[in-house]
Amino acid sequence: MRFVSASRGMRNVYRGGFSYVTSGVSFFCFSLLCLIGSLLGHPQCLDYGPPFQPPFHLEFCSAYENFGCCDQERDNSIAAKYWDIMDYIDPRGHKLCGTYIKDILCQECSPYAAHLYDAENPRTPLRNLPGLCFDYCSEFHLNCHSAISLLTSDKHIQECCETNRTHFCDLLHLHDEDYCFPNVLKNTALNRNLGSVAEGRKGCLQLCLTEVANGLRNPVLMVHANDHTHRMFIAEQVGVIWVYLPDGSRLEEPFLDIKSIVLATPWIGDERGFLGMAFHPKYKSNGKFYIYYSYMDKNRVEKIRISELKVLASDANKADPRSERNLLELEEPAANHNGGQLLFGVDGYMYLFTGDGGKAGDPFGKFGNAQNKSTLLGKVLRIDVDGKNPDGKPYSIPPDNPFVSDPKARPEVYAYGVRNMWRCAVDRGDPVTKKGRGRIFCGDVGQNRFEEIDIVVKGGNYGWRAKEGFECYDTKLCHNSSLDDILPIFAYGRNVGKSVTGGYVYRGCESPNLNGLYIFGDFMNGRLMALQEDKTNKWKKQDICIDSTRACAFPGMVSSYSKFIISFAEDEAGELYFMSTSYPSAYAPHGSLYKFIDPARRAPPGKCKYKPVPVKTKSKRIPFVPRAKTVLELLNEPSTTKPPKKSSTPTAAIPTVSSKKAKKTPFTKTKASTVKTASGKKRQKIKAEVKPHKLKQEEKVAPISRTTPAPPLPKKRSSHLTRTKKLLPKKGALAKEKLEKRRKEGRLSSSF
Repeated sequence: MRFVSASRGMRNVYRGGFSYVTSGVSFFCFSLLCLIGSLLGHPQCLDYGPPFQPPFHLEFCSAYENFGCCDQERDNSIAAKYWDIMDYIDPRGHKLCGTYIKDILCQECSPYAAHLYDAENPRTPLRNLPGLCFDYCSEFHLNCHSAISLLTSDKHIQECCETNRTHFCDLLHLHDEDYCFPNVLKNTALNRNLGSVAEGRKGCLQLCLTEVANGLRNPVLMVHANDHTHRMFIAEQVGVIWVYLPDGSRLEEPFLDIKSIVLATPWIGDERGFLGMAFHPKYKSNGKFYIYYSYMDKNRVEKIRISELKVLASDANKADPRSERNLLELEEPAANHNGGQLLFGVDGYMYLFTGDGGKAGDPFGKFGNAQNKSTLLGKVLRIDVDGKNPDGKPYSIPPDNPFVSDPKARPEVYAYGVRNMWRCAVDRGDPVTKKGRGRIFCGDVGQNRFEEIDIVVKGGNYGWRAKEGFECYDTKLCHNSSLDDILPIFAYGRNVGKSVTGGYVYRGCESPNLNGLYIFGDFMNGRLMALQEDKTNKWKKQDICIDSTRACAFPGMVSSYSKFIISFAEDEAGELYFMSTSYPSAYAPHGSLYKFIDPARRAPPGKCKYKPVPVKTKSKRIPFVPRAKTVLELLNEPSTTKPPKKSSTPTAAIPTVSSKKAKKTPFTKTKASTVKTASGKKRQKIKAEVKPHKLKQEEKVAPISRTTPAPPLPKKRSSHLTRTKKLLPKKGALAKEKLEKRRKEGRLSSSF
């Protein structure tokens, strides 16, 4: 067999050194990387993202055309490298080595490419040849050892390994032999559900998170303006709205600050405050948006106000508080069940979701507020904010509202029998078929037995207070044959959760496996759940797991979150988020925003790219600083395990970790700030900047209920804002004692 030397002018196929350690490696490096190797064997590409389904047929690496890490462009590039190499091999070498060389090059396309190249941990140097099983490697070296100099330009490899098969195959050895090539293709356990949403041991859907924002005071919502700027507007319960830019930074000055008007207290679980916001469908041209908040009038009567405001003409990131135009005000008979959702349907009308007035069991009137169509409490309302009413109202009634001709009903009523719908969302519809477009999903908080998910329909009666979930609550009302109520698509009892937080149907681009899943949660126990609709229009529930270090071992991903789930959100591109806090007080800055990520599959590279319309900013940009530790940071924490006994056998193919004491060898890198992949692309090491926020022991609180009334306002309270410090709950055992006392007295509110 004859190979032409690579030194005869051949272009370098791969660059960058082989970075492996010898038997003299410190135990710290050995134990840490062995741990990472055993934990991080999961589908991942060399760019640290999940694999994908190529949009077009792969001509060369066709074994991975259904699922892997290469698109057509990358496949063509690998094919070009292959033919470059084969130009330097004689005909006999073509027959003996062509398949070996193709297989080795195509491992960049494998769904397990990151594991094969030691790329799962960005802090460790990267192989520039994939991990090969020993038998396969031995056969390759026996038949094609002269091709090694064509596969890598590393002189150390060329000098030491062309004649030393054992040393070469030791360098390519993987600690976990299930993942070496070609064994990884034959492992049915690894490939059975490859590309599908991973299921945990308990049958839950395995998703991951990235932390997007933190330090928020009970973030109650995040909305976008649908103006192609891809800004995110996050509102705090106290009445402050912040602008977050596409680069993750926040503007120092808020979009709107009306905390001097908003009625909010620092009491744990208090529902009152800034609760809703929606941008006009034509916001880009008219600059209008709408807000929903609690306030107290001059007579000290608690009310809900829905208003229209405009953005400043001189600053696209500042609202004009003087432009406020009141659309609707509702007197609240109690401090809880304030509703709070505002949204625009696909019909262009605004939908408002009000609570039943509070207390317990909707005790207002003969049948309660929710069943009384002559009151606006406990309802879904629909109005036309662009029309004017002859009666002088600042809005008009859509002509097809279901009760416009009923003299005993308010014409604004679109649906009724609602207890306290907390968070509703419009389904964008399937990206291709548009199936489901326009459906409105809501989570309706139950009394003391069931939480429910509803789809809002025109004229629908959702049963409260006659029913709670699928069961009777008020037996007398429940047996009324004229009830004709709309049943929820899903309901769950107290063994699952105690206070539903409605979510969204995923219709984004980045995680195609999630398309059509309705994702929601429970405020009280922090449980995340998903509903999947089958062909018979029935909905099946699955829990969502976020606690897997193995599945979430990607850069930037976290596998934990703050417990109390306040709200869900959707950005302009359709990606899903949720907001939660570790301390549910309107004045406690412990709230965070998280984005859902499917670690099993992503969209093909380039498919989800968008170019935000630039917005001129006058306020200072505050860069995002994460507080939560990522999975990779946790895995990289020093091991406390004792070192093993020294062995006479050589250590095989373990990548080095940078260390000041590490001795430089031909196969060790100690200070490389960047390394190159087999394709020649540079990648930077990632450094943790800050430690995660930890809740102080005295701040931890017992779970709160959302089904009992809120505490009355303190006496002689001229301004709840100037007395914030005095109203803050005392910490430690005394705070828990006060919480328990309020719970027994029925004074804790049903927040979120």
